[in-house]
Amino acid sequence: MTYSCCLVPRDVLARLSSDPSLSATSRKAFLDTIQISHEMRDLRVQATRMTSVAFAHATALTALALAPSVTIYDCKGTQSLPGTPVPNPGKAADPAAKRVFGTTSEVAEFFAKVFGRNSIDGEGMTLMSSVHFGQRYNNAMWNGLQMIYGDGDGQIFVDFTAGTDVIAHELTHGVTQHSLQLDYSDEPGGLNESMSDCFGSMFRQWKLKQDVTQADWLIGADILGPAAKAKGFTCLRDMADPAGRHCLSPQPTLYAQVRPGMDPHAASGPPNLAFCTAAKTLGGKSWDQVGQIWYAALTGWGARPKTGMKDFAARTRQLAQTMYPGAPPVAAAVDAGWRKVGL
Repeated sequence: MTYSCCLVPRDVLARLSSDPSLSATSRKAFLDTIQISHEMRDLRVQATRMTSVAFAHATALTALALAPSVTIYDCKGTQSLPGTPVPNPGKAADPAAKRVFGTTSEVAEFFAKVFGRNSIDGEGMTLMSSVHFGQRYNNAMWNGLQMIYGDGDGQIFVDFTAGTDVIAHELTHGVTQHSLQLDYSDEPGGLNESMSDCFGSMFRQWKLKQDVTQADWLIGADILGPAAKAKGFTCLRDMADPAGRHCLSPQPTLYAQVRPGMDPHAASGPPNLAFCTAAKTLGGKSWDQVGQIWYAALTGWGARPKTGMKDFAARTRQLAQTMYPGAPPVAAAVDAGWRKVGL
């Protein structure tokens, strides 16, 4: 089984494509999304390989810019990438283009101010996004080179640019590609998806100036359409309650439930819960200490594509002690997070 690096997992798309309560137009939109997303996977895999080769042969990295440029393109309902350039996107008449420009710029600011990172590659890489991809395309993705956003079918999903956590989630796949370079299968795949959920949620909390008790820890709440809400769904995933019935894409909560071949979107449940638990146990702002530990574990280890969850847990425990030696509650909170999921 192969998976693509998108926000909405394949099994959810497949389930919705055969849901008799949805219109024929929506069901077809989900089938089309499955096929298009699958084909996109090859491009992402090749881009990741190129990143790995570039890192291996680089003698010295030179920053492209002091801060990344943010460019927006409009596919106008086609699948032609990147589409036509949107001039002055910060003042664009198109709400999607203007929204993506603003949020992408804020994500870049978040990584710069909170973690000292210059764009997703750390060297000022231009952040390119395409909006209005395809007809009723029900997903958002990082394809290894750029961001792509669909408009949704209007029933289960609305415009994917409406979710600030969605935009940060997908851009974090780019950070992972340029740091730990996690594989996209089995435990590394679950960690890959979890990194994007963790930093997506952190960004949303940072933007809203929320502490861990004010945050709802939901992923994708702002992109659910009226039909999804009518069915009782409030989010795509919930980092505080991964198996909740209100989740359109429920996940396991224990490491022991993770199985070989599991979709990375499902396997990310335990590390998501571990991060959320650690942050809530410590209190305060999720990005202040626990987030710093997760960032160091993601970016300070070099390329380790086969990293498993036990190794990542051990790394964060070690970093909690070395980064905050005079603050035992930090290490205790990280330990509590992993113990919550059986690690």
